[in-house]
Amino acid sequence: MVFTRRFMIAGLAGAALAGCSTGRTGSSSAPTGGRTYQTVGNAGYDTWIASFRQRAAAQGISGATLDAAFRSAGYMPMVIERDRNQTEFTRTLEDYLAIAASDERVSKGRAALSRHRSTLNAIEARYGVPANVVTAVWGLESFYGERRGDVPVISAISTLAYDGRRGSFFESQLIAALKILQNGDIPASRMTGSWAGAMGHTQFIPTSYLAYAVDFTGDGRRDIWSDDPTDALASTAAYLSRSGWVRSQPWGGEVGSAAANSGTPLRVLQPQPGGPRFAVFRNFDVIKRYNNSDSYAIGVGHLADRIAGGGPLQGSFGPDARGMTIDDRKALQQRLTARGFDTGGADGVIGPNTESAIRDYQRSRGLPETGEPSLELLRQLG
Repeated sequence: MVFTRRFMIAGLAGAALAGCSTGRTGSSSAPTGGRTYQTVGNAGYDTWIASFRQRAAAQGISGATLDAAFRSAGYMPMVIERDRNQTEFTRTLEDYLAIAASDERVSKGRAALSRHRSTLNAIEARYGVPANVVTAVWGLESFYGERRGDVPVISAISTLAYDGRRGSFFESQLIAALKILQNGDIPASRMTGSWAGAMGHTQFIPTSYLAYAVDFTGDGRRDIWSDDPTDALASTAAYLSRSGWVRSQPWGGEVGSAAANSGTPLRVLQPQPGGPRFAVFRNFDVIKRYNNSDSYAIGVGHLADRIAGGGPLQGSFGPDARGMTIDDRKALQQRLTARGFDTGGADGVIGPNTESAIRDYQRSRGLPETGEPSLELLRQLG
C-alpha cells in the first residue's frame, strides 16, 4: 500500500478525522460513527508536544500557529484504539461493487452531478478529468459530502505521532497540517476529518493537500471542508491530472463494452475468479494513485459510468462458497428483516449486521448461533 494521497485504513473508502504543555483538566469530544473521540490528560503526550514544538519551529511553524493549533487539542485514546484494532479482511469484488455502486450511491451521484453540473464542467475543462469521474471519487470518499468526518485533525494526528507506531509518518502529517493552518486555509477549529487525518469531501491527508489542493473559487483559500464542495472537487481533478490523466480516454470497462473496445487496453483483469473481466487503460492506473487498489479503481470507474447513465455489469459473479448468489443473499436479508431481525439493508453483502440478525433468529428458534448465511436458512425463512 502506498500513501501518496492519504493514510488508507481497512474498509471501503470507502467513510473521518491550552498551549502545547496542556495541563488541561477538561476534555473535548467529537462524535463520529457512533464513537466519541474525547481528549484526556496524558503527561507523556504533553511532554512529546513540548519537544515537537521545537522541531516544528525549526521547520518554519510560528509560535502563534502552534498556540492556536494546540489550544484545544489533546490526546485521544479512541484514535489509538481504532489504529490498534483495524480489522484485516478481504472483500470480493462483487461485494465491493454492491456497496460502491449501490442503487442509492448511483442515484445520489446522478443528483450530485446534476446539482453541480456547471462547476464540474468548469473543472473538467481546466483539468481534463470527466465530471462523472470526479463525482464518483466524491461518492466513494464521503458519500457526496455526507460523511466527511468530524474528528479534530490536530488532536488525532498528534496522538498518532506521539504513539510512535507510525510516528514518522504522522509527524510529517502534523507538520503539514500546521502549515495549512499557518497559510490561513482553515482555522484549527474547522480542521476536522477522519480519525486518521483524512480531510474534506474527497479525503486528502495533509501532505497531499499541500501538494495538490487548489483554490478553484478564487477566494484565497483552498477550502476542502466547506459545505460548498467546489475546491475539494477541483483538488481531486488536479490530483488526477497531475498523476497523468489522459484526456478523452476511458478508465476501461467490462470486456465487450463499448468503452473496453475503444482502443488497445493496457491489460485485462479478472479480479474475482469466474466473475466479469475488465479491459483497463492508463487512466485506471491513475485512479489507483488515489487509492492503490484494483477494486477501488474499478469501483470509481463503474460508479462513474453508472452516474453518466450506464447500466449494471453484464457478467455474472456466480454463487459464493456457500452456493448463494447475490440475489439469494438479498432475499435472506429481506426475509430476516421482515421477520423482525433487522439486517440494516438488503444489498446482498453479508456483514456484522446481517450476521447479528442471523444469530438473533437462530436464538429465537433454539438453533446453534452460527451467524452464517446458507441456502437452508433461506428456505427456513420461506
